[in-house]
Amino acid sequence: MTVPNIITLFRFLLIPVFAGALLYYQQSFRTGAPDNTYWAWAIGAFVLAAVSDAFDGAIARLCNQKSRLGAIMDPLADKALLVTALVMLSWIDSDMARLPIWFVVLVLGRDLLLVLGVAGMHVFIRHVTIQPHWTGKVSTALQMVAVSMVLLKLPEDWVAAVVWAGGAATLASAGVYLVRGIKAVSASGFDQPGRR
Repeated sequence: MTVPNIITLFRFLLIPVFAGALLYYQQSFRTGAPDNTYWAWAIGAFVLAAVSDAFDGAIARLCNQKSRLGAIMDPLADKALLVTALVMLSWIDSDMARLPIWFVVLVLGRDLLLVLGVAGMHVFIRHVTIQPHWTGKVSTALQMVAVSMVLLKLPEDWVAAVVWAGGAATLASAGVYLVRGIKAVSASGFDQPGRR
């Protein structure tokens, strides 16, 4: 296993640390005496995961250690961390701002649409080429910013502004990928009459 893949695996292991720290922080908050140690652990795990993401990519490029396993694991680790953060920060009781449920549902819905779309195209069309679009990158960046702002306990007004921008970008990226998927199916001829 390459060094970048080991770092990516470490990032997966940070997810339960992050989630556990938030849950313990919530528990302490409910008792009326929030334990900031748990809050610090949550932030530390999230930051460490974000930094390690930059490191494994840099090492893979500089040391020519890119691999098929890494190409699968790296985005999965990123998505797992982000989804965990979005879900947890939408329902836990704490002195932090809450992410609105509609935002989390929109993000999860778009991701589910992408996964099902790619799986369907792979089954029926066989050849699938996925090209990232800038709207997808912007939406992911804004989602990360929203999570970071909540963890840093920034004002709810600021969080709300980023959430609305992130929601708009997420919706736009879903539309872009949906249109691309429809065009790919049409170009393959799979949707033509008589095709089985």
